Amino acid sequence: MNEHVTPLRLAASGMRAQSERLRHTAENIANTDTPGYRRKLVSFEEAIRFGRPTGEVEASRTRLDRSELPQVYDPSHPMADEQGYYQGSNVDLIVEIADSREAGRSYEANLRVFEQSRQMGSSLLDLLRR
Repeated sequence: MNEHVTPLRLAASGMRAQSERLRHTAENIANTDTPGYRRKLVSFEEAIRFGRPTGEVEASRTRLDRSELPQVYDPSHPMADEQGYYQGSNVDLIVEIADSREAGRSYEANLRVFEQSRQMGSSLLDLLRR
């Protein structure tokens, strides 16, 4: 871990990563009923700068969930084949809601760390001024 990483930078990197995760869950929820839509996934990894790990976290590249798309029977749907089936979305609304709640709570935790670190720095400056 880099010795120059501050708690503020660590918390900020966590907030950026969780906001990226929230954005993807929101897109997934919005496309729950979109035919052929594949769920977007994001994972976290340690940030590397100049070939060295920084201790910060960042969101990885967006991946698509490759699980099988469900076959939905609706002969009146414009995308239905000759048997009356079309490919639905592989988004599970309950999973997405749980993921969004978890990401929101993680974001809030990082925000609290950020605020406490800022307050501690401010208190230290006040003490040094005396």
